[in-house]
Order: sequence, then structure tokens, then C-alpha cells
Amino acid sequence: MSAVAHYYTLPDTPYDLWVRGELADFLHLPDDGTRVEVIGGEIVVSPGPTFGHNGIVQDIADCMVEARIADPTFRWRCVQVTDLNLSDIRDGYIPDLIVLDVDMHDEARKADVRHLLPDQVSLVVEVTSRSNAACDRQPGPRRGAATKWSGYAQAGIPNYLLVDRDPRAAQTLFFSNPDRSSGMYRHLQSWEFGETIRLPDPFGFAIPTDKWEPWDEIPR
Repeated sequence: MSAVAHYYTLPDTPYDLWVRGELADFLHLPDDGTRVEVIGGEIVVSPGPTFGHNGIVQDIADCMVEARIADPTFRWRCVQVTDLNLSDIRDGYIPDLIVLDVDMHDEARKADVRHLLPDQVSLVVEVTSRSNAACDRQPGPRRGAATKWSGYAQAGIPNYLLVDRDPRAAQTLFFSNPDRSSGMYRHLQSWEFGETIRLPDPFGFAIPTDKWEPWDEIPR
């Protein structure tokens, strides 16, 4: 069966509609966890993530809670599926997890902001899904320069943790030291699934990955 293409005439740019929270409505998307983002100026619609995907995100969040309990001076907080407005490049993403300094977190919570901005964010986390993994990774020949990896670097997000569940990879990549002019991260650390991730300063907490699994080769 061939794919069915849908065409819409939008009353404004995808980015401006996304910022106002109107893009999903204009695309008539179901309220079932489907995400709509603007990546490289293009609309990207993704189905809701699987339980395995969400479990990894929760594991990372739980490790931060454990670090906070162990050390009352632990300064980091996290939020899930919160909009991130990359206004300088007119993109809008929904990271799986955003890590902020506690003061920045409390200010944003008190203001009840609709979007976070790059200068509020210390670390973003993405866990790849079968349907849109290329959007999260370093650009390749198929997507050119427009991925979240390059967008995060262009926006100056200091650190990017990418958990790649592809069975051909099954690894976690920690990118740091972004070069905004080129849209590239200059430093990389990596861990295989099963190894314990030890995030460098200023984060300084560990993430066991012994329960992490790649996605199934054949979708269920």
C-alpha cells in the first residue's frame, strides 16, 4: 500500500504556529501522544513513544532524584516533554528530558512558562525511536544539516545526551562544547548499553543502563 500524502495551506509559518500552540490543531493531529516539532524549518510529526522508550527516560529522571536525595546540594532538576523554543533558528522541539539548574527550574515553574529557551537549559536528552531516529542524530546524507543535533548546537545548548536504541548502535552519546556558527558539537563521550554512564562535571551523577534494550527489529 502506498503512503498517503496530506497537504495543508497554513495561515502562518510552521514555527510561528508552533510557538502559539496552534500547529497541531491546523494539522488535525489526534490527542494520543503524537508530537509535532519544527526541525530545520520543516514540520516533523512523530507517533507517541513506546513503553521501552519512556522507561529509559524515566530511568534517567529517577537517577537525578536519587542523586538529589543523596546530596541535598545537588543543583539539577529535570522536566519531561516540555517545549523548547529555539527562537534564534526558528525551530521548536519537544525533548524527551530537559535538565536545568535548580534556580532556573524554580523561576520557570513560578512563571508557568509555555516554552523554555536555550539559555535556561543545561542539558537535553533524546531517546531515539524507530520512526524518527535520524532527526535526533548528527546529520547524515539523507537529512542534510537539519537535525536536532545541529539545531541544539546552533542554539548553544551546552550538553546533549543521545540514547540511541537502534540495534545496530545501542549506545549513549554525550555531546558537549557546541560551536554555534557551524552547528556542531566539538566533544563526544560514549557508552555501550550495559555500561554505567558517568556524566562529567558539572552534573556528576551516574546512570546504570543494564536494563536498557534496543528496539525490536520487527515492530510489534
